[in-house]
Amino acid sequence: MPSLSKNQLKILKQADLESTQLSPERIAQIATQSDPKQLTDDQLLEFLQVCNALYRSGEPLISDADYDFIFLAELQKRHPQHPYLETVEPEVGFVGKTVALPELMLSTEKSYSKSGIEKWLSRLEKAADDCMDAGGTTPWMEEVEQCREQLPRAMQGAIAEDCNVDSFMLMIRATPKLDGYAAYDDGKILYTRGDGRKGTDISRVFERGLKVGGNGKRGQGAGEIVVSQTYFNSHLADYFENSRNFQASIIKEKELEQHALEAIQNHAAVFFPFSQLPAWQGTAAEVLADFDSIIETVYTLVDYDVDGVVFELVGNDRLKQYLGATRHHHRWQIAYKSNAETAEVIVLSVTPQTSRSGRVNPVAELTPTKLSGAVISRATAHHYGMVKELGIGVGTLIELTRSGMVIPKIERVIIPKTPQIPEHCPSCGSELVWDSDYLYCLNTTKCPAQIENTIEHFFRTLANVDGFGGKTVEKLHACGVNSVYAVYQLDMAQLQGMGFGDKTAQNLLDQLQRSRTEAIEDWRFLGAFGIHRMGLGNCERLLQHHHLIDIFKLTIEDVMNIEGFAEKTSAAVVECLAKIKTDFRQIYDLGFNLIPTRLIAEQQQNISPISGKTIVFTGTMIHGKRDDMSKEAKRLGAKVGAAVTGKTDFLVTGSDVGAAKIAAATEKGVQVISEDEYLALLGRPE
Repeated sequence: MPSLSKNQLKILKQADLESTQLSPERIAQIATQSDPKQLTDDQLLEFLQVCNALYRSGEPLISDADYDFIFLAELQKRHPQHPYLETVEPEVGFVGKTVALPELMLSTEKSYSKSGIEKWLSRLEKAADDCMDAGGTTPWMEEVEQCREQLPRAMQGAIAEDCNVDSFMLMIRATPKLDGYAAYDDGKILYTRGDGRKGTDISRVFERGLKVGGNGKRGQGAGEIVVSQTYFNSHLADYFENSRNFQASIIKEKELEQHALEAIQNHAAVFFPFSQLPAWQGTAAEVLADFDSIIETVYTLVDYDVDGVVFELVGNDRLKQYLGATRHHHRWQIAYKSNAETAEVIVLSVTPQTSRSGRVNPVAELTPTKLSGAVISRATAHHYGMVKELGIGVGTLIELTRSGMVIPKIERVIIPKTPQIPEHCPSCGSELVWDSDYLYCLNTTKCPAQIENTIEHFFRTLANVDGFGGKTVEKLHACGVNSVYAVYQLDMAQLQGMGFGDKTAQNLLDQLQRSRTEAIEDWRFLGAFGIHRMGLGNCERLLQHHHLIDIFKLTIEDVMNIEGFAEKTSAAVVECLAKIKTDFRQIYDLGFNLIPTRLIAEQQQNISPISGKTIVFTGTMIHGKRDDMSKEAKRLGAKVGAAVTGKTDFLVTGSDVGAAKIAAATEKGVQVISEDEYLALLGRPE
């Protein structure tokens, strides 16, 4: 049986990723078979983490495409909101202490089709329109006018002087998406990207002679360590399996091999700042009009490995600030990666599946077909209205696409057949009812699929508890556990009686205890109940205006008064809150450690001493964990930084803080205070 190499095992040990779910032999076997469906959720996550660590260390186990389109796509299909999908995939740390990056190094949102780029541009345009004031002007019309002046003369004349910001006004920059080793240069230190927040000092690569690409100047922020394709093929291919393997070798602490050192001396390997990359620049309208040509041009702008094209908004800093970022990526930037494939496939059957909301969704079972590196045998048909209208049934010939990290999509129906529309719920047998294009099972309290999906959704959304995946929840329900509250009433004897081993049972109980004692935001707790039209963003917005314990008293008008809640959404929210009130109270009374969202009204009335200030915490705190102190500071209106900059107001020091760090902060004009002084500032002297 195949296994991992000594180097790969060493990397995993260094990254603290020695397998707990999978043996090295099993990992190698999974990589060879490229079939994630037999893996549990925990095994799939561990395999992804292993593959990421090996890839970023120059010892890839699977291809980038297989990682994205087979295994990562499987995780997204199972759990679209899994935390792993919303975080920056970490670079493996090297020997040495991790340090906070000068600024966050987020990943980039990806699209695998032109339509995805079109949607992104539409979001930019809508954001610009949303920022228009009542007079019909933008808060950044001066920037817009500068963009107008950059347009071809003929296009300038086509735009009315008083027009809104639209696709003609939005200026877009397209650069090659380098496939190198991400790093950040602040002029003094070169950091690995790490987890996007903390990295390792690898400034030694500059001491070895590594140059900066572009204008050659240090301190230009984020970029990547890359090597010339031409040079690699002619001088390094005999010594390194791939360019990433070479890039990793020049970063490590060990002494460089002669051919690697020569590559640096010949300037074939460089650190290339993103800001210095050659680029195409034009309007959003031009992007759409000449998309294929732009992609082709940008791919050839550099002699480095390129795995896509990055589109980003140019200028309009206020619009960028308005768009903001998720925990994973900036919303004003997106990467296009071409990997679309299509195939003509026969539908073998259409299987109904009941979701936690009671909606019955059709899944097309297909003749197994290899597409984008994976064998596809199923595709969503979205809703039974689509099945009925397009004629998706046994024998239907469809065109199937699989582009990027998405579930295979039915692009069009080539030869329709008579569809079979279910009349009863596949899970409980209840009669189904139509609501617009959708079929619903109304047996909300006894339908097994709805019960199991609701329980699994609760624990997945809390994100501070492990072990309650689909298989575990299914087993619990089969033994009579019908609600989240019932899960929390379980004891060791009951779990053992259900067939769980002693170790597993104890782990489940420990995780349930952890979910109650570990601090979580109250909006996340509310979101775990799966209220219709209430994603985590809307939950947080609601709790910025009303305390959690008061939301069940709200009327439709109360909810409508909150920005972002239309009448239809408000009515749905009030109706759903009434349905979950009893379950919510039972679970809430179990005593969760909830971090309350600070009301906007309170923020306006009681401005704290640190409101609007930028604070950095350092050292070991005596009166609380730094993470808890950071969360409290944010609730009091402060901004919490990861590293001291010229914009930092307070450096709050615990114990074990080096004198050099304090001196550096003082030089920047930052006020350095102790933990006790900070608590006294808040009116809570210790």
